[in-house]
This record gives sequence, structure tokens and C-alpha cells, in this order.
Amino acid sequence: MNEVYRITIANKLVIGGKERFVLIAGPCAIESKAMVMETAILLKRLCQELDIPFVFKSSFDKANRSSIHASRGVGMKKGLEILQQVKTELNLPIITDVHESWQCAPVAEVADMLQIPAFLSRQTDLLVAAAQTGKVVNVKKGQFMAPWDMRNVITKLEEAGNRQILLCERGSSFGYNNLVVDMTGLVEMRSYGYPVVFDATHSVQKPGGQGTSTGGNRDLVPPLMRAALAVGIDGLFLEVHPDPDNAISDGPNQLRLDKIGELLKQAVEFDELAKRQ
Repeated sequence: MNEVYRITIANKLVIGGKERFVLIAGPCAIESKAMVMETAILLKRLCQELDIPFVFKSSFDKANRSSIHASRGVGMKKGLEILQQVKTELNLPIITDVHESWQCAPVAEVADMLQIPAFLSRQTDLLVAAAQTGKVVNVKKGQFMAPWDMRNVITKLEEAGNRQILLCERGSSFGYNNLVVDMTGLVEMRSYGYPVVFDATHSVQKPGGQGTSTGGNRDLVPPLMRAALAVGIDGLFLEVHPDPDNAISDGPNQLRLDKIGELLKQAVEFDELAKRQ
């Protein structure tokens, strides 16, 4: 694996170089404080046991929904209050999505990292506003973009004064309602000098596959995760929920909270093997 720029997150952990992968995980959407805290507490305990650096992720708003009637979450005000409680009570770094330029500054008052959703990865004003907060910015590669298209994303962030950049692979459109992962894209993006994150749960989505909602197959997460870790990545993104079949968003591809421990053990083994090469 080539060396990449090492980035410090919240003065707590480092991503990049030969460091162990950072786990970015949590429920797709904030549904309640109780559910968020349950998930964060268990994930933190597992990560401490396995010595995995951990950033908690959940979204206050799911702006990109298949149907106008789909639930979008608790909203920015309440969502940021809950994320602040996770940050304060559990001493965890926080990442959450931003969808519009005006959201970046207030969200950055709570979040240690800002995430740019895949469908917005070319939105110049949003990228610039996120960069100008000075926070780490995790950009999900659009399903419609080639890995080398991310060079232009990097340039936008750098020219806005920010080199704290993560590039995230989450699958590419492959016909209708399907995604495919090109593992060579991880190598290509990592060659640009910034840490690369693999989003294993969104990569098994079937966008709009259930008509008014997104489908997916969580059973395919483990093999894709193992493949990405073997290729060489710096971060692993997993959406995890106590009861994914009843989640308000991304249920079919979210992982069960009570099953995540064994998967993380596998992740450590594959990461160590790849980074010894």
C-alpha cells in the first residue's frame, strides 16, 4: 500500500498511512436519542475491545429519499442536540451529512467531520462551504462518477483552503436499481494522496429498488468489506441499527447491531494482513 496523507480527527485519532482502519459507523438516520445512544454505546465498547478508532455517524436529515412521503429524520436542530450528547457523554468524534451550503457552519459547531452525500459530490458551493469550516470533509464519490473524477473534487476543497480530505467509495450505478464496486477504484483514489474510506453498506443498495424505497442486500456486506480491506483502505463505513428491518431509512442494507462484533473482528484481521504487505 502506498503511503497517504495522515489526518488527525478531533485530536483523538489518526486516519491514513499505515494506521489501523478507522470505523465510521452508526444508524443511517437519527430516529430517537435512545436508539442513537444504544448503538453508540455498543459500538464504542466493541471498538475499544478490538482497538479500532471509532467515529460515530448518523444523519439528522435524509434529504435524498425515493418518495416524498418517506420519513426524513428528526431535523437539524434536534439531530444536532442528540449528536452533541453522544459527543459529550461518550467522548466520541462525530460525523454527519450536510446537504446545503448554509448548513455547514452550524453543523461544524457540533460535528468533527462533515460528510458530502454521493449525489452532491460535484456541488461546488457545498464543497467550498464544507471546506471553509476547517473540519475534516468526507466526500462520497457519486454513483455516476469515475474514480479519477474525484481529482476535481479534491481541487475544489484544496483551493477553498482545506487539505483534511477523505474520499469515500460507495458503489457505482450498474444498470437500473443496482450498484457495483470496482475495487481498482480504491487503489486509484488512494494514489491521489488522501485517505480512502469504503462504504460497505451503501455499496449493497438497490436504489429505488422497492419502488417507493431503496432495497439492498446486507448479506453481501461482509465479502465486499473483506475485499476492500485486502486491497487497502484507511476507513470503513458501516450503517448499523438495532432493528434494521424497521429502520426509517436504508433498512435492507443496514447491519444488525447485535451481529456487528464478529464482522469487526474479521475486519481487523484483513486490515492487519493488508498493511503487513
